[in-house]
Amino acid sequence: MSTAQLAAVSYLARYSGRTHTLYAYQLKQWFAWCEGSALDPLVGIQRAHVELYIRQLGDGGLMDSSVVTMLHAVRGYFRFAHIDGLIAADPAVYARLPKIHTDESRTHGLDRLELIRFLQIAQTLTVHHGALAYLLGINALRASEAAAVRIEDYADTLRGHRVLHLVGKGNKPATMPLTFPVLRVLEACRGQRTCGPLVLRPVSGKPIERRDAYRMVTRIAKVASIPRHISPHSLAARRDHQCLGRRRPPAGRSDPGPARRPLHHRALRPRPRQPRPTRRPLPHRIRRRCLKSRPTSGASVQFGLGPRQLALSRRAQSATCAVRTFRPIRAPEFSVAMDTGVN
Repeated sequence: MSTAQLAAVSYLARYSGRTHTLYAYQLKQWFAWCEGSALDPLVGIQRAHVELYIRQLGDGGLMDSSVVTMLHAVRGYFRFAHIDGLIAADPAVYARLPKIHTDESRTHGLDRLELIRFLQIAQTLTVHHGALAYLLGINALRASEAAAVRIEDYADTLRGHRVLHLVGKGNKPATMPLTFPVLRVLEACRGQRTCGPLVLRPVSGKPIERRDAYRMVTRIAKVASIPRHISPHSLAARRDHQCLGRRRPPAGRSDPGPARRPLHHRALRPRPRQPRPTRRPLPHRIRRRCLKSRPTSGASVQFGLGPRQLALSRRAQSATCAVRTFRPIRAPEFSVAMDTGVN
């Protein structure tokens, strides 16, 4: 076993299931390209070689997103080879990947009326089509999760409700309740069976796989006359849009969180600060300013007016807001007598 093969085996040992199969296929394509170019897959590879491989994938008809996906295993392969000390530097770390624009998704979900028609048409085809449609459309399962549902997975009862136990993406266990319409369709699909896979192929009777789920959904959408391409992701997209309003994700799925705006969105651009408009003072504030701006004379001190009498005189003179000269009020006679000491 060569050094490149040993590095590939040690890298693929980290993964299992479909991820292991996908990464093994991607590394196989990289090894085949290096063999055709008379290069060692690991030793002596430079960034220019990785750039040429990316160009070859794009010229082969792959979309930008597919090219980025094909580089996942290759970049991880070189990264861990550099960590293990098999190569001096990572040649793929600075390789330029195609840009993927994710402003809006190309997967369009079904609206309420389309989903109702989709579920009704699915039940008229076969019981297996109906069970798959309800698992995808109502419970928002992935295609692989719906294909892996077994009869014994929904035999338990929790707090008076029948629940479905499943293992989602990333080996995440999940438990979700089954509503009565879904349970009725699943029981019709089960029939007299007590164990085994739930959804079967209508003709051969073998358990379905992920690709079979895609074909069955496409057939239901065609019979239902839905004027666009529908896949299991379309049914899950509808449930995710509803969860954005409820702020509660389906079982087995991550929280979508608040809607993220792109960096070039107009709401995120810095705006120039505009001067604040001049505020017009309120009437009661204008009156207070007029009272404060009136000149006071020494008559109040001369005639011995107290603060309350002075305030009453000012209130009587402030019937209008015009600024005028203050005219003091004549003091009572007894105040003069008290000041002069005459009885």
